[in-house]
Formats: sequence, C-alpha cells, structure tokens
Amino acid sequence: MESAFSPISEACMKALSDKTYEKRKIAASEIEKMVADFNSKKNYPQIRKIIEVLSRELVTSNDSNKKKGGLIALAATSIALQRDIEMFIDEIINPVLNCLMDTDTRVRYFASESLYNVIKVGRASVIPMFPSLFTSLSRLVTDPDQSVKNGSELLDRLLKDVVIESSQHFEMDSFIPLVRERIFAKNSFARQFIISWISVLNSVPDINMIVYLPELLIGLFPMLEDNMLEIQRMCESLLAQFLRMIKVEPSSADIPEMMNVLIIHAQSSNQLVQYTAIAWIKEFVVLAGGNVMGFASGIFIAILPCLAFESDSKKHIKDNAAAVNIHMMELVSSDKDKEQNLKKMDLDSVMEVLRQYLIHSSVPTKIAVLKWIHHLFTEVQEEMSRHAKNLFPVLLRDCLSDSSDEVVLQAIVVLAEIVNSATAKGSNFEHMEYKHFLMELLTLFSENKAFLENRGTLIIRQLCRLLNAEYIYRTFAEILQEETTNLKFVSIMVRTLNTILLTTSDLFDLRNTLRDIREDQSASLFQCLYKCWSHCAVSTVSLCLLAQCYQHVSQIVELFADMELTLDLLVEIDKLVQLIESPIFASLRLALVSHTNNNADAQHLSRALYGILMLLPQTNAFNLLRNRLQCVPNYWGQPMNIDSCSSNESQSQIDFGKLFEHFKQIQDLHRQQRLDQRKKKQF
Repeated sequence: MESAFSPISEACMKALSDKTYEKRKIAASEIEKMVADFNSKKNYPQIRKIIEVLSRELVTSNDSNKKKGGLIALAATSIALQRDIEMFIDEIINPVLNCLMDTDTRVRYFASESLYNVIKVGRASVIPMFPSLFTSLSRLVTDPDQSVKNGSELLDRLLKDVVIESSQHFEMDSFIPLVRERIFAKNSFARQFIISWISVLNSVPDINMIVYLPELLIGLFPMLEDNMLEIQRMCESLLAQFLRMIKVEPSSADIPEMMNVLIIHAQSSNQLVQYTAIAWIKEFVVLAGGNVMGFASGIFIAILPCLAFESDSKKHIKDNAAAVNIHMMELVSSDKDKEQNLKKMDLDSVMEVLRQYLIHSSVPTKIAVLKWIHHLFTEVQEEMSRHAKNLFPVLLRDCLSDSSDEVVLQAIVVLAEIVNSATAKGSNFEHMEYKHFLMELLTLFSENKAFLENRGTLIIRQLCRLLNAEYIYRTFAEILQEETTNLKFVSIMVRTLNTILLTTSDLFDLRNTLRDIREDQSASLFQCLYKCWSHCAVSTVSLCLLAQCYQHVSQIVELFADMELTLDLLVEIDKLVQLIESPIFASLRLALVSHTNNNADAQHLSRALYGILMLLPQTNAFNLLRNRLQCVPNYWGQPMNIDSCSSNESQSQIDFGKLFEHFKQIQDLHRQQRLDQRKKKQF
C-alpha cells in the first residue's frame, strides 16, 4: 500500500518534522535530490505531489517544527528545479507567504529565508506574483524581531534586483495601487520601504514614474516630517530627483493634477515640507505658465503668509514665495497669452483670498496683496469693478488705519485706481463714486481725531499725487459745506486741507490755478473753496492771500475786531505769519513793493498785514511780521481813495460781497455753537 506521504518516505517526513535543525536540513537535502531526479526525467506529476505533501502535511501544520521543515524542503525543491521552477512557482510561494504571518518568530524567519531562496532561483518567474510578494514584504519590514527584519532586508534587495532585471515584464499598474495603500504609513520602516521602492523603480530607464507622480506626491510630502532623519533625507532626495526629471521633460508631468497637493503642503508648519512644496510650486509656475492660473487663489493662500517670514531659518521659504509671486504677476501682465491666462483665473476666488489677507496680516503680506489688487484693476478693469464694493470697507477701515505708512500709501494707490476706474466713463466733478469715496474718508477722519492728526496729511497728499488735486479739493469742499452739526470738525478739516495746499510741492499746479482768479476755472475753484474755508477764518485769509485778493483780505481782517480772539485763532494767525515768510508766498512779499494796479494791491495788502500785526500779542510772530513790514513803503500817509477798479479781485467775475456775507454767516454759526456748548457745560 502506497504511503500517505508518497513519494516522500515516512523517515524523511519524520526528519523534516524533527525539532533539531540539522535533521531537518539533512531531510531537505534528500528532498532536493529526489526532485532533481524527477525533474531530469520530466516526471512533473511526482514533483507536484512532493510540493503538495510538503505544503499540506508540514507548512500548513500547527506544529512549528513541521512548518520549519516544510519551509526548508520547499526551498530545497526550488533549488533542485532551477529554471523549471516556473511551472510550480505558485504552489511553492503561496504556502511560504502564509508562514510570513505566523505568530512564531522563528517560523517567520525561516519563511523569509525560504522565500529568499525561491526568488533567487525563480528570478523573472516570480514577477506575476509581485503583488503578493510586495504585500508580504511590506509587513515583514516592520516586524518587531530584529532577525526577521534583517532577513526582510535581504529579501527586499533581492526582489528589487529581480524587478530591475525584469522591468520589461513588470506591471506598474499593479504596483501603484500597492503603493497607494501603504504610502500613508506612519511607521518609519514602512516609509523607508515605500520610498526605497519608488526610488529604485524611478532609476529604471524603462519605467516612467513621473506619470504616476500625482498619486505618489500626496503621501511623500508627509514623510519629510518623519522623526528619523534618514527617512527625511531619502524622501527629500527622491523628490529632488522627480523635480529634476520634470524640468527636463515637463510634458510628461501632469502639473495641474499635482498643484492642489503642493498648495496643501505649502501651508505646513514643518519648514522642510513648506519649503519643498513652495519650491515645486515655483518651478511649476515657470514650466506650466498659464495652466496654473486656475490654482491662483490656492497659490496665494500658500505663498502670501510666507512673505512675512523674517527669521534667517525661513528666509529660503520667503525667497521662493516671493519668486512665485513675481512669476504669477508676470503671467497676468506680460503681453504673451495674457488674455488667455486671465480667463483661466477664477477672479472671484482670487479676490476673496486677497481681501481676507488684507485683515490681520503682516505688513509685507498686505503690501503684496495691495499690489496685486492694484495690478488686477489695471489689467482687468471691467471684471474688477464688481469687486470694488467689497474692497472699499477693508481698504478704508483697515488699511488706511494700519500702523505702517507703507501699507497706508499702497492702500491709497489702490483706492485711487478704483476711483479712476469708476470715473473713467465720466469726468464731471459730481461723479457719485468719487464723492462716495471721499465722504467715507471724511467719516473716518471725523470718527477718529487721532487718525486725522496722524495720517490725514499723508493720505490727502498721496491722493493729490495720484488723482486730480483740483478734483480732490473741490469734492472735499462740497462735502464739508453740507455739514451743519459738527462744525468743529469742518473747521479742523479746513485747516488741514489749507496747510497741505500751502506747504506741499505736489499742489504747485493747484496753487498756480488759484493765483489768477480772472480765469473762469480759477474763479470757480476759488469760490468753491472759499465757501468751505469760511469755517476757519485764518484759512480763509490764507486762501485769499494765495489768490491775491488783498482788498478782500483787508475786509476780513477788519472783521476780526468783532470776533472772539480765542487761543486757537491766535495760534492760527501765528502759523500764517510763519507761512508768509515761506517761498510759497514770495510773490506776496514782492507785492508789498509792487507798483502794478496803481499800487492798489500793495496798499490793500499792507493794510491787511498791519491789521494782522495789531491782532497779535508781542510774540516772535509779531516781531517777524513787524520786521517785514518795516522793509516796505509807508502807505499810511497816502490818500484813502485807492483805485479799487485796478485791484486783482475787481478784475474777476466773483461777487466778493456775496462771499463776504457767506463768511460772516458761517462765522456766526461757529460763534453760536461755541456759546451753546458753554451753556451745556454749565448745566
């Protein structure tokens, strides 16, 4: 009767099940000889029986010694088969793979050793079983036993060699899902295993790993944060290799598919992850050009906060972010493909991101955002017009109140561009968009006195540089004239505007316009300002002196005798005297000795200045003005009947009598308001 273990003898089976390694080894040699003999005779059914018996009776047994014996015997079978192992590869490998998960450490070790020998013989014939081999090996590399782990390393190297030499038969489509399942592993050894395999396959000329990079990138970036420095270095090196390959052959890379992954990791708190992601984004923006414009909002989220980095340790991140910002702006501004690039950009999402970064961001970030907004208004004015409404509150309330002058100035540049865009369709001075902007600005000034004192001059000067200065002053004057309750603020605002008008080089043209009120445009501007300037008596005098209305100045100064000479008024007169000595009023000083207009201007001006002198207490300003007047002819002894028809204002079309009545009415309102306030304080 045939033995149940046929063609293996019972003695051999007993030896394979022995607890001593030496007996199992001798028995395995006997199996090897038997298989070699059957193989030489091509008696394959007997070989298949041997493999079946070894698997059924030993390898799948619950006895660990039997398992060890069976594993050694299967390895011996493989050695005996040599090239013919291909016919039996499944039957040999599958039982061995099962033992790799055994609870017994020694069984797992013998299984890895057995598998090593099988693969060493089988070489290319094991490629069809690669998914199973890879899965088992990925578990083995994290084994807690060091001897098993050491065995897995040898097995891993061998399998890589086999794959490299048989790459033409290797199916990447079966490999990528295996990697995708394991690429998010937290274990450092598992990560090392995955990185090494990707790196090895990337080095094979027949395999183009760039095609599969979108699926790999999302798992590789977290590995840069691994606690093991070696893992970080391996991953960094691998990513650098990929990027170099993409730069050489960008057409093989699906850059848009990878952008979202990069944007996410560019926001990482880990410096290496963040730097690497932004470095990739920088290269992709250059390589892909307009194809990245669809990711503009995400790119801004990634790079804008990095522009604020100040520490040396983050300088490389900041530099790369700044480079990305420049490249993105070039895509929008360059003539080549600009229109197409702008169409690919989701302007609504971009503006939402930019608007958010205007609030609670650092100065460099805000500056970059403001420059982007300005840039977009210049490039896509029509599309940007619908975003102006949402931008206005942030620009006015947040940016203009920023502690940085640079932010304030850049915000005004943006606001000016918005206003210019809004007024491009019409040039009349009553354009609602323009007026609305300046009304909002005045509201801010009225609500925050410190804001007006600290930033008012800076803001108004910058607006006058960027917009039509006459337009600015006319609109301010028209708005302030409508104020009837907060007269104190109007007075302060007029003083501020007047000081800027008389001291700023940027308003040279506006001053020249006001100097010749015989012209209709100048007369119109003068009257508009005068009605508003009437809220501040000294500012009105200054305006009239600038416009060379010296006869009218004399009238106003005479009226000062009936006005309450408050400390504020005397301070303003003191400042006016200082201004008279400035280069801007050089023509005024020359008018004191001029014989034009039959000396009319000179005499009216002299009388006005003497009137101002008499109002002043004997301070430095008094001495300054007195010394000046001592240098001019004495007109007091001359007849009083000055030829008024020859004075500057008489040659204009302005009704100074009407203006004078308006001035007195406004001053009466201020006097009444002061009285009312004093009465309230008493009660």
